[in-house]
Amino acid sequence: QLQLVESGGGLVQAGGSLSLSCVVSGTIFGINRMGWYRQAPGKQRELVAIITSVGTTNYADSVKGRFTISRNNAKNTMSLQMNSLKPEDTAVYYCNAHTYYGADYWGQGTQVTVSS
Repeated sequence: QLQLVESGGGLVQAGGSLSLSCVVSGTIFGINRMGWYRQAPGKQRELVAIITSVGTTNYADSVKGRFTISRNNAKNTMSLQMNSLKPEDTAVYYCNAHTYYGADYWGQGTQVTVSS
């Protein structure tokens, strides 16, 4: 079992920055890739960025060049640095851990609101 806890959301003006963090506890050794997802009101949850156990990253086109995902395996943490934020980035952001045996674990989510 894994437990994921996000922090760092909040309210920011367009063009500003926020940094999200995810702390992972539990059976850490089984984690393959980790990622950030978001869900805006009335929309489906969507991928923001993922990072594998060896540090390979992938980003949604909408955030490329603005967001940076990172992972510290020694500290069991993952971060998302978000720069040049836009109102359309407003959503609840979720931390995800995907294990080698196919299980997915989610955090409780953290609200990010970008005002215009």
